[in-house]
Amino acid sequence: MPQYPEMLSAASGFFLPFQGLRLVFSAGLRRYVVVPLLLNVLAFAALAYLGGSYFEHFMDRWLPTQSWLEFLRWILWAVLAAAYALTVFFGFTLVANLIASPFNAMLAAKVEEKLTGERPPDADGSLLKAIAPALVGEIGKIVYLVSRALPLMVLFLIPGLNILVSIGWLLFGLWFLAIEYADYPMGNHALRPAEQRTKLRRSRLKALAFGAGVTVMMLIPVLQFAAMPAAVAGATRFWVDDLRRA
Repeated sequence: MPQYPEMLSAASGFFLPFQGLRLVFSAGLRRYVVVPLLLNVLAFAALAYLGGSYFEHFMDRWLPTQSWLEFLRWILWAVLAAAYALTVFFGFTLVANLIASPFNAMLAAKVEEKLTGERPPDADGSLLKAIAPALVGEIGKIVYLVSRALPLMVLFLIPGLNILVSIGWLLFGLWFLAIEYADYPMGNHALRPAEQRTKLRRSRLKALAFGAGVTVMMLIPVLQFAAMPAAVAGATRFWVDDLRRA
């Protein structure tokens, strides 16, 4: 069983995106945040419109109405609402990150240089050179997400099982957010996706806590617009402090 200091260290992952928020607005990094910030504003505007439009229909479709489950209704509502929100976040996060991926890779490189005094050896200094590898990495993450999400979606269609699947989806969502953002600093060191996931598994609890921190930041008005660059910076701090030695 993990010792208390280890659990505390894992829980500290929750605050990494908030530490990243402070980093991205420090001197020397602000100009790398402008494009990801604008893209996040557009993504969340679309998220608020579409997510709000379909939320009530989703809850009416999947929330049990049987009288014998009435006492669990508020718990089930919270679980399903969280699963729905995370699903919507994923869709727009993937689109926004796909577009912003070259900028995010450059931001991760600058954050690491600020933290360590050394530039990552495989980081591209040119935006044009960064585009191709960044897009390939994002497409790979989309394939990974779809391959894991499809079985969960099928199970979600089974009445009675969808509640447990919602919890599994939430946990997978936190894990995927860690994969999504840790890819930028680790990609700057030419680590392949399988190698990245191996390192994250060695700090699994901290990675899940990091994903939870990103999710909470996405839910906080105003701060949600800076969630993407803050998560990139927080993941870079995660790499510098833990993952590169994992």
